[in-house]
Amino acid sequence: MEKTKPAKKKRKNFYDYSLLLVIVVLSCFGLVMIYSTSYYTAQLRLGDGTYYLKRQALILAGSFAFMLFISKIDYHFWVKFTGLAYIGALGMMILVNFTPLGLERNGQKRWLGISESISFQPTEFVKIALILVTACVIVRLSRQVDRLRAALLIFGLAVPPGMLVLMNNLSSGIIIFGIVFVMYFVASKKKMPFVVLAGVAVVLVLLAVPLAELLVKAGFLESYQLDRIHVWQNPEAYAQEGGFQVLQGLYAIGSGGLFGKGLGNSIQKLGFVPEAQNDMIFSIICEELGLFGAACLILLFLFLLHRFLIIASNAPDLLGAMIVTGAMGHIAIQVILNIAVVTNSIPNTGITLPFVSYGGTSLLFLMAEMGLVLGVSNQITLETL
Repeated sequence: MEKTKPAKKKRKNFYDYSLLLVIVVLSCFGLVMIYSTSYYTAQLRLGDGTYYLKRQALILAGSFAFMLFISKIDYHFWVKFTGLAYIGALGMMILVNFTPLGLERNGQKRWLGISESISFQPTEFVKIALILVTACVIVRLSRQVDRLRAALLIFGLAVPPGMLVLMNNLSSGIIIFGIVFVMYFVASKKKMPFVVLAGVAVVLVLLAVPLAELLVKAGFLESYQLDRIHVWQNPEAYAQEGGFQVLQGLYAIGSGGLFGKGLGNSIQKLGFVPEAQNDMIFSIICEELGLFGAACLILLFLFLLHRFLIIASNAPDLLGAMIVTGAMGHIAIQVILNIAVVTNSIPNTGITLPFVSYGGTSLLFLMAEMGLVLGVSNQITLETL
């Protein structure tokens, strides 16, 4: 009898369409909520209730195409540009902080450009550059990653851009250091130092007020940042110094109940919550869609993180796994910070809700980051009969 030859297994590249779908759903939901939260303000100030919607939709279309383009490029291609990206990130932050090209809005100098209409926030680029640089360094030092020298190098690379960002943007500075922390935590076999650091972080939060006062006197923090801590502890007593926005956001959340007042029926967006389409959009979601709508949104973010975890676990190499881990850390930290700020669980740090809040720069670079993740998924090979 002739032996039958085993069927040859075919190999094909994987592409995470589940991740792509949840990105589309979150982005479309963001457009709906931006229209709902901004119509009144846009009509009152600009005479066009769809102004913010149209701008965001246009940027979303371009960003989505950019994401798909990046996703089809082998992520190893970007390794040769990591040094240039790091230097570029440092250069842009120096221009923002120390030259007239740094533009100030609402008392905060975060934008780089030549005018209000031609500008962007380089902190978003810093996040991607640092993810790539940290991933490359971890790969280079993979055998010695638990040594002190490796840890000092990895976190040392994060210090210059991180400190430049912290000068005017506390929330983005926290995210930048948090991304590196998450990436190194995943790469390291020793977990006890991270437990100790987490304990130190909890102590710092408990001692936030006296520490902030010392940092203001030393010149490391601005007085407005100390005011935000006072507002966090007692928003009613500091309603005129910033507590107004926090209180109105909490009123919006509380009045939404289980199923909300209905899409478009928010009261707090009618001038009570300043810039409702930006940092405080989650409070309007709670008011209009209730606890149920907010829970569904959080579940979408959890599913997004789950897809990141699947891709990182099956990545072809350590570089791909670290890139996806960095993106996962970024999204997780930013979502947690935004919701914590809106619910007054932490001081107001002015951070957007990914995919949902209004903002061209954040959306563009966020989609570029998602393109990198999808690019890693596209390099995963599947064997089929």
